[in-house]
This record gives sequence, structure tokens and C-alpha cells, in this order.
Amino acid sequence: MTDAPAPKRAVRAAFDKAADRYDAVARVQRAACDRLLSLATAHAHAPQRILDAGCGTGYALPGLAHAFPAATLLALDFAPAMLRRHPPGLAQPVCADLEHLPFATASLDALWSSYALQWCNPRHALPELARALAPGGQLWLATLGPGTLGELRDAFRQVDDDDHVLRFESPDTIAAAAESAGLRIVARERDTLRAWAPDLRTLLGDIKTLGAHQTGAARRTPLTKSAWGRLATAYEAHRGANGLPASYDTLWLIAEKT
Repeated sequence: MTDAPAPKRAVRAAFDKAADRYDAVARVQRAACDRLLSLATAHAHAPQRILDAGCGTGYALPGLAHAFPAATLLALDFAPAMLRRHPPGLAQPVCADLEHLPFATASLDALWSSYALQWCNPRHALPELARALAPGGQLWLATLGPGTLGELRDAFRQVDDDDHVLRFESPDTIAAAAESAGLRIVARERDTLRAWAPDLRTLLGDIKTLGAHQTGAARRTPLTKSAWGRLATAYEAHRGANGLPASYDTLWLIAEKT
């Protein structure tokens, strides 16, 4: 496995900056949450204490509150501006890193994490999530796979040989890490979700707002006019009826602490 794809300080700063605009472009993120909630409710064991780890602006909280009305909800994110966007009264906010949870061992019945694990080192994060779960507790996870933003990766090959797009772990690698942390896989699904934009500048702006531009190795110089032209022309090959796509290779995983 690789380490986290960007320094935590840079990721936190990016999400703090994007908090006010995040919900306006987070269509794929909402779809991933909705599908994860369907899986979670199909396999849950009446959890009493649920943590949303990497909760962002709190989109998942109303659904979790409705599905599990007897549960106490906690919402953790390491970007304070994201926590300030939450619906009031649904969950206790906690500003912390999901690789270092401020919760006692075996203190949670369920742990939800949607599109957050990819910003962490899975070798650190999954054992920490498993530590906080009580025996029989469940992890409800959605994360990104290696096909994410494949169109952008392909288009940049017409510009240079640099690696402009994050490379995410394979589903098999994530599942193996979960099992090594003492979690038994209960359900597993994979699908590609897509966002659309009318042009490349809008698409890249949306991706930046969602944090996916973080690589830990930013470009030293802007693209030249010629390089931008090659990039835009290459990306046009992917245009569909809805515009230019951005693909999000998504893994959904339900796992139980043994």
C-alpha cells in the first residue's frame, strides 16, 4: 500500500477552503452516500452509537438519524469549516483525524465512512477504525478505486509524463487491509459513478472543490496555452450526451468486527 496521497495539512486546508461550495458540486458524493445507506440498513444490528468518520458537510446525518432513530450520532471531520456546515442538532461534532480517533477502544457500534478513507493511509486508518468498534460492530465504508478520474489521467498523457491524478488502492487491497485489521467482510459492491460538466474548466473546478486535486506533488508551473489545448482536445474524446464526464470508481464495503 501507499501512504496518504497528500500531506494532511494540505488536505485539511483544501477542504476548509471548499466547505462553502462543496455541496453545490457533490452530486457523486451524495449518490455514494445514498447507496451506502441502503447497504448499511440491510445489514445493521440496531447500533446504539454511530460515528460518521470524515463526515464533510454532514449530508449522511439525516439519513442515518432516520434509519437509526434510537442511535446517538457522532460526526468527525478534521476540517473545521466542514463541521460548521452541519444540520443543527443531529450529531455531536468532533474535529479530529480518522487515523487517530478520540474514542475509547470498543466504544462504537457502527462506523460510517464515505469518500474519506482515500485521504488516509489504509494501513493506519483501518486498524484504528476496527479498534474503536465493539465486537460485532460494523464498518460501513465507501471509498475510491484506481479507475477514478481515468478520463483525466488519459488526457494528461497528451501533455507530459507526470502523474497528475491520484492513484487509489484497489478494492482487493482495501478488503485485505480490513480483514487484517480484524474485520469480516459482510457485503461488497463496486460501481462507477459519474459527474458531468459542460466544459473542461468547469469540470476541473468541480474536481478541485471536491478535494481530488490533492496529489502531494503540485505542478511547479501552470500549463502553457499549447499544453492546455492538447489536454482539452484529448478530453473531448470522452464527451457524452451529458457533457464531459468525471468517473469515480467506487467500492462499498460492509464489514463486521470479529
